[in-house]
Amino acid sequence: MKKNIKQLFSIFILLLLINSCKEKDYVLGDLTAPQNLVITAVLAGQDATHPNGDGSGNVTLSITANNALAYYIDYGTGSTISLVNLPAGTITKKFTKLGVNTYRITAVVNGKGGTSSTITKDITVRCDFTPDPSIVSNLTGGSSKSWAVDPSVPGQFGVGPWSNSSITPEWWSAAVNEKVSCCNCFYSAHFTFTKNSNGTYTLAVTTPDGEFGKGGNLTNLPGIGGSASTEACYVYGGGTGAFSFIPASTGLAASTPSTQTSILLGSNTTFIGYGSLQSEYEIMVLTPTYMYLRVQGTETGNAWYLKLKSL
Repeated sequence: MKKNIKQLFSIFILLLLINSCKEKDYVLGDLTAPQNLVITAVLAGQDATHPNGDGSGNVTLSITANNALAYYIDYGTGSTISLVNLPAGTITKKFTKLGVNTYRITAVVNGKGGTSSTITKDITVRCDFTPDPSIVSNLTGGSSKSWAVDPSVPGQFGVGPWSNSSITPEWWSAAVNEKVSCCNCFYSAHFTFTKNSNGTYTLAVTTPDGEFGKGGNLTNLPGIGGSASTEACYVYGGGTGAFSFIPASTGLAASTPSTQTSILLGSNTTFIGYGSLQSEYEIMVLTPTYMYLRVQGTETGNAWYLKLKSL
């Protein structure tokens, strides 16, 4: 009897081992990439008389597709593709380059199992903008006026997330005179804004102690070496270049506060305050003696804040 039980137990163990060695079949399901992609662009005020819109630059963009799980879009405003997520597949975007300009919109739609499909669409948009006369007067003094970062006020420099849901330097804010000991070049640099007789505008940057920022690929200024991780005063001889006023591309409300007006630099030889920033500086507050700016950093996801005083 014991012999039979041992034999039965041995057979059971053998069957168990055989079953455990069988490969399991995994079903991945349908991996069809998103299909029938469409980009729809509705220009504000577009009609037969205004084929490129009403001059506000506002365009409502919608992406649709079959088998879509996520939508990403590049607006065609930069020299490289930079995709941002559109959770609902729809957004109203303000295109702020003055005049009539054509942008190539690129949409990438993700599907199951890492599949994706891409579509592009060219749109031509008109943007007209005349800044409030008080902004021009306060910034340039009517002809030419110099500004510098103000070390005497808290928060003269700060950083937070680049998001319209965050409008303060919530990650870090400088104390009074915080950069004097390490990087006084931050405060000694002067930025002179000039209104020319032909209606154009010029920015002249004077840096007696060098340019404050980061090196490597985190600056757009020519001739700046160093490490991208090192914040310091770099040798920089100053520069002069054109700038223009544009409607702020963020769309922040006036109550933010924001003047809804930006300074757009036209040259990579100039900067304002910090040398590791993009070229559009949104003017949050501007009086004859005080200027508060918000600008996207060259480091992805950063919004930098600057407080300047007139000289």
